[in-house]
Amino acid sequence: MFRLRTPRRALCAVAAALLLPLFAGLAGATAPAHAADTPGAGYWHTSGRQILDAAGQPVRIAGINWFGFETANHVVHGLWSRDYKSMIDQMRSLGYNTIRLPYSDDIFKSATVPDSIDFSNGKNADLQGLNSLQVMDRIVAYAGKDGLKVILDRHRPDAAGQSALWYTSSVPESTWIADLKALAARYATDPTVIGIDLHNEPHDPACWGCGDTAVDWRLAAQRAGNAVLSVNPDLLIFVEGVQTYNGVSGWWGGNLMGAGRYPVQLSVPNRVVYSAHDYATSVAQQSWFSDPAFPANMPGVWDAYWGYLFKQNIAPVWVGEFGTTLASTVDQKWLAALVSYLRPTSASGADSFQWTFWSWNPDSGDTGGILKDDWATVDTVKDGYLASIKAPLFPSTGGSGGGGGGGGTAPSCSASYAVSSDWGSGFNAAVTVTNTGSTAIRSWTVTWTWSGSQQVTTMWNASYTQSGATVTAVNASHNGAIAAGGSVGFGFGGAPGGGGVPTLTCAAA
Repeated sequence: MFRLRTPRRALCAVAAALLLPLFAGLAGATAPAHAADTPGAGYWHTSGRQILDAAGQPVRIAGINWFGFETANHVVHGLWSRDYKSMIDQMRSLGYNTIRLPYSDDIFKSATVPDSIDFSNGKNADLQGLNSLQVMDRIVAYAGKDGLKVILDRHRPDAAGQSALWYTSSVPESTWIADLKALAARYATDPTVIGIDLHNEPHDPACWGCGDTAVDWRLAAQRAGNAVLSVNPDLLIFVEGVQTYNGVSGWWGGNLMGAGRYPVQLSVPNRVVYSAHDYATSVAQQSWFSDPAFPANMPGVWDAYWGYLFKQNIAPVWVGEFGTTLASTVDQKWLAALVSYLRPTSASGADSFQWTFWSWNPDSGDTGGILKDDWATVDTVKDGYLASIKAPLFPSTGGSGGGGGGGGTAPSCSASYAVSSDWGSGFNAAVTVTNTGSTAIRSWTVTWTWSGSQQVTTMWNASYTQSGATVTAVNASHNGAIAAGGSVGFGFGGAPGGGGVPTLTCAAA
């Protein structure tokens, strides 16, 4: 049932002399301002190094990879254990605002059907009888209703494994482009899907800017990107790097050294987002991990491979994958350094690197996931590393996201509580806070009293105090502002399990 992710192999040579020049006088960090309307509505576009929503407000992708459509299961993993809606609710409660969904071209074949979905006790009931694309439709629709965005990732040409180039003998370029266009058309009226990652982790012999159409990934990305935009000109086009440029190698898909000299040029302006992947020693060794200056050397490495594109205001940069088991001290230092490099939201707001962590799934063989092996318990240590770079959720596609003008009613909110898993000795729950007034709110407090002996053991995306059976939860810095009609969430673990759902009260300011 479990399918481990294929470990990467990468060459590992870099010299400090190859570091690319950076903009002197990079703009300093500015504190984020909470607009009356929650940013994120509609389709998005780029402006310099930022991504902007339809109203021109800057947004930050702060998300998670949920894989499985690219494997022989032909559907996201974990549905053998849980309902897909409870998983998305939990992602939302943890503060992830975007889901990257890897897939393979197999899901477009008429004979492809998902397997390993549990329908017992009402789980995943509305997925019965659906093919893989139809299941993807349901996931996209529910994610949008929850205020999450989706990036579709062409991860593999087929379920057998990753490919160095965007085509293989059995999946030619024409099929790749036709399937990309089919996805663009399928979600053309739903801005929950903000863009497509054209191909996962191009690597040797893929080149950037060499001019050979058989292996030049930059030229292929232009052909595919323009094909996608011919169907939906509003989508973002996410373009990963290669492995080797001018003799300097790194992670598969992680080398964007050539993008400054040879940019991806599309028929629709302001649509390109460059994407890098970066990993720790649980995936593979690289020369920089044994540098005596580690981890202080890492910002220079990232600047050279991909960070310069952001720092020189050339284009937004999205770290589409990064992850680790955190088993070694080196990996712990690496993740702390990378999170700092990606720019904390509290200091820089949406003027930051974009990111989606690898992965939600615990069954990634070389990184593990945010969830532990029971597919329910959160690895709070790993999730905790990401707390400073999480960002606000986006307006739900299922309700109004409009902000109120002058003369609105007093701020008001409501809160709902759902148990996502209960194993007797403990449980996880998600709380959704909704702005029920006609004006934006700046902060909220949720209170409840249990009838039993339950105690909060951990909480994410909110802080709490507990006195006896009464719990008071207060918003985190990144999710206090809620537009009229909008919602945010937080989650927690508690013990023991088996308790009833309490009555919640919500106060807004």
